[in-house]
Amino acid sequence: MSRVGKYPVEIPAGVQVAIAGGKLTAKGKLGELSLPLTDLVDTKIEGNRVSVSPKGGTRQARMMWGTTRSHVANMVKGVSAGFSRAMEITGTGYRAAVQGNTLVMNLGYSHDVVYPIPAGIKITCERPTAVKVEGVDCRLVGQVAAEIRGFRAPEPYKGKGVRYADETIRRKEGKKK
Repeated sequence: MSRVGKYPVEIPAGVQVAIAGGKLTAKGKLGELSLPLTDLVDTKIEGNRVSVSPKGGTRQARMMWGTTRSHVANMVKGVSAGFSRAMEITGTGYRAAVQGNTLVMNLGYSHDVVYPIPAGIKITCERPTAVKVEGVDCRLVGQVAAEIRGFRAPEPYKGKGVRYADETIRRKEGKKK
């Protein structure tokens, strides 16, 4: 079993963390995030560290111990440094561009795919085939990147589609004559 909850979360300079009314709030240079705390774990701020411990030895309390610690660590990292996910578009004629508050992608369909950019997310296109998703909320950045990838997932024969920059596509050989 993982013991990730044992290790306290270090609070970097420039980040304020407060617990009030069953909510943990983190403020930093990039924004503010809040997390509702469960009654199964005890969260304390001691100096420049946030420590989480389970209340009781129940299975649910031990599960929420590590989960809460990970959520707190992601919040602190998000408001201080932020999260980003780089994506590549591969295929003839496939491209993307940010127009106002929407991401417009040409992915080989008969129409353009228009994706409205949610609040708290910044999407940039350095090249027509490179998309970068940035934000302070780790979960939201991953969700937006997964939705963009879902419009045209990479296929194994030619590798065409939208993939993460660090993703490796297992290629198949194809038909033989």
